[in-house]
Amino acid sequence: MGIFAKGPLRKIPLVRGMFILLETLILGVRALNRSAEISMVPPEETVEFQHKPTISERLLLGLSMGIALVVGIGFFFLVPLFGARSMDGFIGSSLASNAIEGVIRLMLLVGYMWAIGHMEGIQRVFAYHGAEHMTIHAYEHGESLDPETVSRFPKAHPRCGTAFLLTVVVVSILIFALLGRPSMEIAILSRLVLVPVIASVSYEFLRLGATHETNPLARLMILPGIALQRLTTRIPDPSQIEVAITAMESALEADRV
Repeated sequence: MGIFAKGPLRKIPLVRGMFILLETLILGVRALNRSAEISMVPPEETVEFQHKPTISERLLLGLSMGIALVVGIGFFFLVPLFGARSMDGFIGSSLASNAIEGVIRLMLLVGYMWAIGHMEGIQRVFAYHGAEHMTIHAYEHGESLDPETVSRFPKAHPRCGTAFLLTVVVVSILIFALLGRPSMEIAILSRLVLVPVIASVSYEFLRLGATHETNPLARLMILPGIALQRLTTRIPDPSQIEVAITAMESALEADRV
């Protein structure tokens, strides 16, 4: 169950996007930390999953999230800004400057996904990613959650985090274009302060497209995100699909509690 899954904040447009992003970061870091703990346990020992985080573990979680945010925002928001501003002597239009910044941001995103996709361990993660999407498709279509049925569904999904990141890039171009070309200090501040706003607008945009998936215009909206998932998903093997099904069933059971 999500941290804010039952709360009123999940129902307020624009506000809910910020909290869902925060929730995703927290759960993601927790999952990574838990995976690291389990990987250190010898195979013959039993792993206890009902674990209450200690104060030091909570501090480590907060530190991990902080570092992830600083690195992510610095790499994907400030580096493109510096790159575009370095061309100021050749660019007379603020609109062109913001467009170039957006193109650099998109190139960094696609390049990053392409690069990590060539790592052996990440390729396996991306196969599980594909299995997750296929399982969600089967559930949303009311089909039984068994490997044979799940394997018939596509490995891309319109509400994927990959599609969200692409939407963030597009929305950031539009929002920063409205600011023109302010001083470097104001530009840096805006890239930091407006991240939650961009995330919220991007979430609503993605949600709108996924909700009206059968609409031709909505299908056109989600098409780039679906295409980008070719970099972040792989065709899973039957065992990976079984893991995704087990995870889905566990999540559904927890949601009923």
